[in-house]
Amino acid sequence: MFDVLVIGGGAAGMSCALVLGSAKNKEYAKGKRVGIIMHQKASHLQSALFNNVLGLTPGTTGAEILEKGKAQLAEQYPHVHQIENEKVKSVYGDAGYFIVTTNKNQYKANMVVLAVGYTNLFNIKGFENDIIPHEKSLAVKERIAIRNTDHLVRPGLFVAGSLAGWRSQFATACGSGAHVATDILTIWNSGVHTKVHDKVLS
Repeated sequence: MFDVLVIGGGAAGMSCALVLGSAKNKEYAKGKRVGIIMHQKASHLQSALFNNVLGLTPGTTGAEILEKGKAQLAEQYPHVHQIENEKVKSVYGDAGYFIVTTNKNQYKANMVVLAVGYTNLFNIKGFENDIIPHEKSLAVKERIAIRNTDHLVRPGLFVAGSLAGWRSQFATACGSGAHVATDILTIWNSGVHTKVHDKVLS
């Protein structure tokens, strides 16, 4: 049983996992089990080139981000379980008991974060009634979003990144994933608003 299972290893998914992982020493996060299904073969990052992202060296590619992000998560927060080479087929259940089925396994989670691509090829079962046209993308591209209120689809189930209705911009997707992570941390912290920052010791 995962406390949180993130679906998608792109910008939003990995950002969410990194923030959740970074809270490991907080009293409210101790012992929490976080997993991320690194399904990213269709990630738009595969062909991206970044020259306009704060903190990234111009010329950085999306493919580099995908690899370095996985390494960063493994090195900094090895307690976050990375699940490779699996594709999610369905998500069913309610807060406290979701069943996530992949092409290879089945997982249980208290909360789920959906952070995969926003193309109309989306075919994860369990969201048939939640799919809507993406309002911040050209109609001709037929992009989709998952209906949500401030990233929340329904209790315990979040959506992040472009699939949440945000524009397909790297920094925006990262921020969306981090936003969801801090909402989850706040739930763990009994509703007290929280965030996690590392600081340089003087």
